[in-house]
Amino acid sequence: MHIHILGICGTFMGGLAQIARTLGHEVTGSDQNVYPPMSDQLEQQGIMLMQGYKPEHLDPVPDLVIVGNTISRGNPALEHVLNEQIPFTSGPEWLYKDVLHNKHVLAVSGTHGKTTTTTILSWILEYADFNPGFLIGGVAENFGISARYTDSDYFVIEADEYDTAFCDKRSKFVHYHPKTLIINNIEFDHADIFHDIAAIRREFHHLMKIMPEQALVIYPENDTEVKNVLEMGCWASTVTLGGVSANWGVVSLSVDYRNFKVEHDGEILGEVNWSLIGEHNAHNALAAIVAADHIGISVDKACEALTGFKSVKRRLECIFDANSTRIYDDFAHHPTAISKTLEALRQHAGDARLIAIMEPRSNTMRMGIHANTLAASFEKADQVLLFQAENVDWDIAKHMSELGKRCQVFTDINAIVNLITEHHQPGDQIVIMSNGAFGGIHKKLIEALS
Repeated sequence: MHIHILGICGTFMGGLAQIARTLGHEVTGSDQNVYPPMSDQLEQQGIMLMQGYKPEHLDPVPDLVIVGNTISRGNPALEHVLNEQIPFTSGPEWLYKDVLHNKHVLAVSGTHGKTTTTTILSWILEYADFNPGFLIGGVAENFGISARYTDSDYFVIEADEYDTAFCDKRSKFVHYHPKTLIINNIEFDHADIFHDIAAIRREFHHLMKIMPEQALVIYPENDTEVKNVLEMGCWASTVTLGGVSANWGVVSLSVDYRNFKVEHDGEILGEVNWSLIGEHNAHNALAAIVAADHIGISVDKACEALTGFKSVKRRLECIFDANSTRIYDDFAHHPTAISKTLEALRQHAGDARLIAIMEPRSNTMRMGIHANTLAASFEKADQVLLFQAENVDWDIAKHMSELGKRCQVFTDINAIVNLITEHHQPGDQIVIMSNGAFGGIHKKLIEALS
């Protein structure tokens, strides 16, 4: 079968393309932005990529078009599909019908930590010889890829709440029918498609309504919004994490959580010694350990697996380390995620100077939804450098005034690089936070400090 994918270079759709190719399909795709690393991954799989959304990309006519959720009415390729009555579907719907329908799906959902937790869980299953299929919203360093198909009975998927397609505004995760579900947390985000937190709550409720009784929901005991969802109705079994009376918890053995014990109902079942830092990552690991336990992987085995865990690209990834100076690349783009990232680095770096460079780039950030809570998220940073892009609709400096002189706002990325270079001190810990390319600042700063 010839499958053409509209919006192929996004992480999710690119993952689908690789899975479809493994299944033996001829795969082609179009995207407005065709660039590495995803373009390289796809071309190595023998997938032809086309720049833009031209109707002629659909000649010869494919057997099926998979439409990404960034594609809307008015897109020339989509209009051609509809006019010519070419069969089409959404990515999540295709994935369920062709891949997930006969597998035990382990899904990781929530506002924060999905990619890291999905990667941890995939690696635990791999280490335990379960040979899982997976689809992750980032490049897993242990695998070197973001998606794969296997003949295993188990598939691990990052299950986000973003909408499915132009013709299906339900959250993607309702298509996956998980038997093991992690809900890391629920906060307001994606203001471009959700009016308020109640709208997000409703999507999670829809997911709860289709989970079978023998399924398991794993969630943090102290998350009020997750509890609100479950109170709307939950027919699956549940276990809790991380609270005083939770079923499962972590006991820290080091200030930065690189070493911790796993506790279940008052009994220590295992110990983790790994390279990741931060309490939030320890809790991501705990959720994955509990999910693995649900399918028969012992806690000891899961803890052992984490010793060799290498994390995922752009999640507190150290991209430069020289002369006691480190630069980290992190995907944080929500006040809670920013706060957790900086807290982890402060625990790890001690008294070293911590410099946070951040681009408010997500749709929710650009709209100013988090403007009033953003400043507090930088509490642990010694210096805060923020980039005001032209498409940011609010005055960042005005809302950051409570940070005083330790915060500066720039409209020129090179000015940020120059400031760091001129005032750099040995031992500086620098973290760049953005969910995009940030104008190539990572490479520019590394070259400057080198």
